Amino acid sequence: MPVRTGLITAFLLVAAASVRTQPEAPGSGGSFDVKHYAVEIDLDVSGGTIAGRERIELTVREPATPLVFDSGALVVDSVETAGAAVPFMQRARRLIVTLPRPARTGDNVRLAIAYRGAPKFGLSLLAANAQAYTTFSTSQWMVAVDGPSDRATLDLAVSMPAGWRAAGSGRDTGNRTVNGRTITTWRQDREVPTFTFGFVAGAFTEANASRDRLALRYLGRGFSEAELQTVFRDTPAMAGFFEERAGVPYPGESYAQALVATSAGQELAGLSHLSEAYGRAVLADATATSLIAHELAHQWWGILVTNREWMHFWLNEGFATYMAAAYKEHVRGRDIYLADVEGWRRRVERIRDAGGEKPLVFPDWNRPTADDRALVYQKGALVLHELRAALGDAAFWNAIRDYTREYAGRSVTTGDFQRAVERSSGRRLDSFFDQWVYLRQPVPAR
Repeated sequence: MPVRTGLITAFLLVAAASVRTQPEAPGSGGSFDVKHYAVEIDLDVSGGTIAGRERIELTVREPATPLVFDSGALVVDSVETAGAAVPFMQRARRLIVTLPRPARTGDNVRLAIAYRGAPKFGLSLLAANAQAYTTFSTSQWMVAVDGPSDRATLDLAVSMPAGWRAAGSGRDTGNRTVNGRTITTWRQDREVPTFTFGFVAGAFTEANASRDRLALRYLGRGFSEAELQTVFRDTPAMAGFFEERAGVPYPGESYAQALVATSAGQELAGLSHLSEAYGRAVLADATATSLIAHELAHQWWGILVTNREWMHFWLNEGFATYMAAAYKEHVRGRDIYLADVEGWRRRVERIRDAGGEKPLVFPDWNRPTADDRALVYQKGALVLHELRAALGDAAFWNAIRDYTREYAGRSVTTGDFQRAVERSSGRRLDSFFDQWVYLRQPVPAR
């Protein structure tokens, strides 16, 4: 029996309910900039534990000691610099490192860290499903700075059960067998937000495709190669559509999509994962690809261009939600798109009628409610629809391209977005943003 649209909407609502929350405080406080992480992680899938070794290369921005990182529930065993042990402590999910002498502005520091853990979230180790995969947050499986404005490069090596296939952030740089274990390595040459580092690994079937220079990999357990090709058959066309709308090529050489045991849909740099149940839903209804489009759209809006702080989270999720609907409009027509718009509008009106509407720039993102998440995803998308209606199609899409090009590889605020659209369109948009984003003026009646 074909899967109804409502089921796919439910998948999207689950995704909205599963987003990360803002850390209590940023790990670095802005006093240093991590340039590169090199991580070796050993997965004990049956035991539910990990062991890791890590090198962090950073530059000091402001004289500071100690240095503070996010470390989740990991247990750090040692920290060294220049081959010598340095004092450290862990408190409130932070690793606090005291250097031998106070760091000066411009100093380059290299730390070597050994750690272990039994992640409860952030990394799923599923022996019964022969899978392991990361979700937010990164600091549950490696020491990092989880703030969205923190970008770095990455060398990642993951040791896993023999014969498993894996995909990770960056370019695949090797696959070898050591002591009966498979070790796969990747290098992320372009700086990306640290919170989007990640990997998937498992006893997967694999299928492959391509679009021009972009290599595509499809992974899943319990799916044939033909089924994987069917689930992800629209990915090449989606990538082309988003490249055209962004005015920027896909930021990398490869993109992997994996169907895993349980996932609300998760974007990571160079890959995404979705649930096996969702994959079955797409096999039953070939039009039910909104979540696939949403996660792919994040490679531009959410990773290439990222919100600087979680209170501007709609710049990630509202954009991805909107772009998935815009792709549906492109392939299935205006009426399908407008049905999505009407759904967003009804959800926002219910929140408004209940007195729960808030500005899209949140005061914080510590404990978001279901309504807060709906605002970020669905009102964020609705705002883009209304902006398109106000500017007209040509000016709107030109502005989206100009904004994406200008801020590619950077982290942004809502003010940055407004100014970019104003420069592109030649229009002052204070009144529009006051009405729709900041709630300083009433939204015009329909």
